[in-house]
Formats: sequence, C-alpha cells, structure tokens
Amino acid sequence: MSSITAERNDRLAREKAAILMISLGKEQSAKIFKQLNEEEIETLTLDIANMRKIDQPTQAAVLKEFVESYQAQNYLLDGGIDYAREILNQSIGQQKAYEMIGKLTSNLQVRPFEFARRLDASTLFNIIQYEQPQTIALILSYLSSRQSAQILSTLPQTIQADIVTRISKMGKTSPEHIREIERVLERRLASIGVSDYDQIGGINTTVEILNAVDRSTEKHILETLNTQDNALVEEIKSKMFVFEDIIKLDRVAVQRVLKDIGNDVLVMALKGVKTTVSDFIFENMSKRMQEMIREEISLKGPVRVRDVEEAQQKIVLVIRQLEEAGEISILRGKEEELVG
Repeated sequence: MSSITAERNDRLAREKAAILMISLGKEQSAKIFKQLNEEEIETLTLDIANMRKIDQPTQAAVLKEFVESYQAQNYLLDGGIDYAREILNQSIGQQKAYEMIGKLTSNLQVRPFEFARRLDASTLFNIIQYEQPQTIALILSYLSSRQSAQILSTLPQTIQADIVTRISKMGKTSPEHIREIERVLERRLASIGVSDYDQIGGINTTVEILNAVDRSTEKHILETLNTQDNALVEEIKSKMFVFEDIIKLDRVAVQRVLKDIGNDVLVMALKGVKTTVSDFIFENMSKRMQEMIREEISLKGPVRVRDVEEAQQKIVLVIRQLEEAGEISILRGKEEELVG
C-alpha cells in the first residue's frame, strides 16, 4: 500500500512540476532546465509533452504552492524552524505549515547552527566564550574549520586541549540537546533542520581545525593532549599531513626530507602517485638520482596498495619529526608571521 501511495505522490509531484514549467514560460523554464541532469530533463519533458489542457484554478493552485514553498524555505534559512513555523501558521494554517516544514527540512539537509556559519569568528567568540567546554566543542564541530580555528586560538590555552579532546571523541548528539543549546544562545545560532541523530565532530573535524590554526596554538594543544591521551594525539597527527601534502613544502625542506628516506621506501611510495606529486619530488633530486628511482619504479611491477600507503606514511612520519625538531616548516591554514 505504501509503495502505491509513494508512486501516486511521485506522479502528482511530476505533474505539478510540469504545470509549473508551462506556467513560467519558455525563457524561465529554460533557465531551470540548465540546473537539471539529463534524466530529470527527459522525465520532465515527457510530462510536459503529455500534459493536457490546464484549467485556470489548477494552474493558480500550483503557482500558489510554489510561492508558499519558496517563502517557507527562505523563512527556514533566515530564522530557523521556530520562526518559519510561526510565520507559516499565520499565513497558511497550522496543518499545512507542519507538512511544508517537514518536507523542506528533509530535503534541505542543512546543518544545525547554520546561521552561525555566516557570522565572523569574533562575533561568535563573544557569543560562546563563557559556555561550558562541552557546549563550545559541540558548536565548533558545526562551524567551518576557519571559524573554529580562529575561535580556538582566541580561547584560553587552559581549555583549548580539553575542547579538542571533546570534539575528537564526540559522537552522536540528540536533536533535543542541540535545540536546547540553540535556545540558550537566543536563536542566534538557530537550527534549520536536524535528523534524529547527527554525526558530528570526530578526528577529521579536529584535523581540519588544527590544520587551520597557527603553529604555536597547534603545538600547545598537541603537547597538552599528549600527556592525557597519547593514542589520540598519534591518530590526529597521522591525518594532519598526508603524503600528497608534500608539495606544500619548499625545495629546501623536501631535499632535507629526502636525505632521511631510503630508496626502497621512496620507490614504493611513488608507485601510482599523482604526477604532480612525483614530478615535484623528482625536481628536488639530482638527474642521476631521478634516473635511478624512475628505473627502479618501472622494474618494481605491480604492488599492493597497502604497501604503497605504508611507505608513504613512513615519509609523512619523517616530515612530522623534522618539523617538530624545527628543521623544516609546513605551510599552515593561515600564513605564519615572519621576522627579519
């Protein structure tokens, strides 16, 4: 029965789309078609071709529904669910507003705290600086890495490592808890659609944030974390700099790294790597070394992906060790200050 209902709803939606295209006219419809894929264009074209005469009330109803849906989406983006629901209740009635908001929030797939992502970091810092570390960690997990990095750098050093730990170990958070935090922030960080449980934070979020902060902040956080959770620090470090990032090093740094890499490791690491990466590495070798490595790569034959990744990780480890020793520097998310 549910499949029949779904099929009926799909057919009705397609009919409405066809009516809308006809009502908008050729010029506007052509612009919309440019945003669709081939399958959608074929389906919609067929529906338009099969469309019989459209009476005025039907056309008016479809246009009215489109306008209402467009306005409802803007309400959601500008003010959040509560704001949209309040306005729509007054204009189209409670039941219809409920149905429209449910449809839009499931289709928009927007993140909580979307409004906060449009604010500058200093404004956000003023909003959240006195919140508990767990609350700050939750909010930073939803912001852009640049915003989170700027806020994290501004927060007291005494809580920076704690917040990073909480972000790294954060899992699923209930929408009720998220909405509670949004209410505390007086709707300035309004949610615009949450699934039953949202996966946030994690190691990748931590890496994005730490890659964007300045070197001194990153170093302090990792050193503090290392005394609390060495395994977590190692996992974070392993993802902060991947092999392909070697092109971010300057020529002197690359040549220094190559001194500590055995030929067998280098040959394995360069198997199947992007030409932009391999060419960059070869440019920092003598011609004789280039010829020797290229020949060994060609003679190597097929190798396991796992072996290539292990070799690349060994090189990454050398890079990290040299950076920690102060022998080389890695370009960070924002330019570091220079002294003469």
